[in-house]
Amino acid sequence: MGQNIDKTQFSDQDYADFRDALNDNLRTFRALLAEPGFGEGPQSYGSELELYLVDKNAHPKPINEIILNDAKDTQLTLELNQFNLEYNFLPLVNEAAPFSKMEQQMRSALGFLDEVTARHDSRILPIGILPTLRAQDMGRDAITDLTRYHVLADALRAKRGEDFQIHIEGQDQLEMSWSDVSPEGANTSFQFHYRVSPSEFAGSYNAAQLTTPLMLALAANSPFFLGQRLWQETRIALFKQSIDYRLEDTLEKHLPARVLYGLGWVRKSIYELLAESVYLFEPILPILSDRDSQAELKAGMAPSLNELRLHQGSVWSWNRPIYDPNDGGHLRIETRAFPAGPTPANMAATAALISGFMKGLLPIIDELISGLPFRYTEQNFYRAAKYGLNAKLFWPNLKSGILEERPVIDLLRQLLPTAKRGLEELGVDASEIHKQLSLINDSLNAEMNGARWQRMMFALLINQTDESSALNELVERYYQQYQSNKPIHEWSLKL
Repeated sequence: MGQNIDKTQFSDQDYADFRDALNDNLRTFRALLAEPGFGEGPQSYGSELELYLVDKNAHPKPINEIILNDAKDTQLTLELNQFNLEYNFLPLVNEAAPFSKMEQQMRSALGFLDEVTARHDSRILPIGILPTLRAQDMGRDAITDLTRYHVLADALRAKRGEDFQIHIEGQDQLEMSWSDVSPEGANTSFQFHYRVSPSEFAGSYNAAQLTTPLMLALAANSPFFLGQRLWQETRIALFKQSIDYRLEDTLEKHLPARVLYGLGWVRKSIYELLAESVYLFEPILPILSDRDSQAELKAGMAPSLNELRLHQGSVWSWNRPIYDPNDGGHLRIETRAFPAGPTPANMAATAALISGFMKGLLPIIDELISGLPFRYTEQNFYRAAKYGLNAKLFWPNLKSGILEERPVIDLLRQLLPTAKRGLEELGVDASEIHKQLSLINDSLNAEMNGARWQRMMFALLINQTDESSALNELVERYYQQYQSNKPIHEWSLKL
């Protein structure tokens, strides 16, 4: 979805040709998976971080193109709305302390962006949803002036044929109709990429699906939207609803939303997930490449599969399966549910923990998912998004053979040794494992995440001033403490 396009109108024939290309890509991909040695290679980790631009009054500042042009950094890209940017970090390969290195990458990039944004009376901020965001900050005029964003926005709106409906109930209740997809751009995330061999993909992906609800509860950092106190991780509901083009009493309403957690456990391979996306979702951007994927494979090349990868980028699964033709062709799992922030230290620890789970749970993952029908994992995901560290989740007790409902904090504590073992198997240094899991353990002991800190700070501030001023002051205090890079459980709640 990141590629630039110059075509804005598509014919029925364009869609038909694109679907033919998708089916051709799928056949090639199935053959590629059968190639001996495909996808084997060194362990690597990557990340992307979406960011807010804010002004001196803690409101969003729509100057992403100005910042991009001034920064002259090829790893920096424009996001959907003009007050957002994304930084794409170089992958870390065979690192003994990859998550500390990831943290350093983020701190360096954020420090550089601090300098650039200061020249334009603005600041950079990693936060899931900016609490001071207002309705007037969004709308079609807020969308970044790139053809791909406008085509995407128009295509989703055209498929729906009417305004998008957003309904989110938390401590407050939000009901709104919106004519474009700009509310989706209110969400900023920390996206983590984990390279996995084809033989371990199914087990690792299932482990990610199983444990993402636990991770989401720990990482939640988006408790406000348009001044309303909603879910602990409001991004999850907002993203899904803000681009859902399905209408009641139509065939499409019986199909899954394009933003989805999943439809079941993976049985054998990544092929199931990519084929599923082709069968279930109509193409949005039917842009054909000039590459012949089958000819590339016959020539011994890693096929580009451009159409399949473009289509997969328009299906927003919270854990995205990725085929990448680089480095001889390889597979990754991209975790997309985690919000930006609060600090690089927190985000690096999140990446470490989910990596440990994806590796450490492999020996028992089949037994675990046998005791947890997939729909309960999906319920876990939305419970974690709504209630954060207060969530109770369904979990199979392998000793008793009973499906239980457990506090998420207890489950995380129980699984820390599994994550430790997984990180050891990935070749991570003992000191690095201790550093990252100690941060996680301290956060659990303090029962603190970004969402809880924001809600607690706001509750203190609202006693002293009006709502608008309290939200502004909340962002200022968040910004000052984020600058320290102290993990969230060390942030002050003193006024």
